Amino acid sequence: MALRIKSHWSNPDRARSLDEVAGALAFIAWRIALDRAINLHCERFVYRDDAQRLAVIEEYLVFLIQIADRLAHARLDEDRRRDLITGFARRVFDHVQDNATDLLGPGAHGAAFIERLNARSGEYAEYGFTDEGPSYALLRHLGFEIQRLMGEGQENRWVIDQVMDQDGWEAYRRFDRAFADLFESDPV
Repeated sequence: MALRIKSHWSNPDRARSLDEVAGALAFIAWRIALDRAINLHCERFVYRDDAQRLAVIEEYLVFLIQIADRLAHARLDEDRRRDLITGFARRVFDHVQDNATDLLGPGAHGAAFIERLNARSGEYAEYGFTDEGPSYALLRHLGFEIQRLMGEGQENRWVIDQVMDQDGWEAYRRFDRAFADLFESDPV
């Protein structure tokens, strides 16, 4: 079943704040990350438990925050870009915290996500991004991180290839399209 993402505003003539765009992006990013984690399972890769699946979702979310930052760089001045990405990351944090609490029980799950985001931001900064999208090295890093999370056992040994060649690109393409759609009427 194909993932349907609503990325057009119901009233396109009304101006949107960057906070509204950040909220929409966070919801879309969560849906894409969840879909890609489910796809790995459909491709017969094996999760040992919900915590591992959630960690994979978080890796995709970190990747999509990096993508949003690169896309915003082309559209917004530095202050608006910072406001958008900060708001987006905060909203993603809320999704992670709420869903992790539902799956794993009470805890500071969002704090671990922020630590991961901060660590990966420096790593992803080393990799290129062009008008065609993320570089091979950027996608390879995403695949490497997901491989580390899922392990290198026989059932998961090719997950890095799946992420680099298909799932990472698919996540990027869907997010890029949604990002552009949300900015069709430029936010305030």
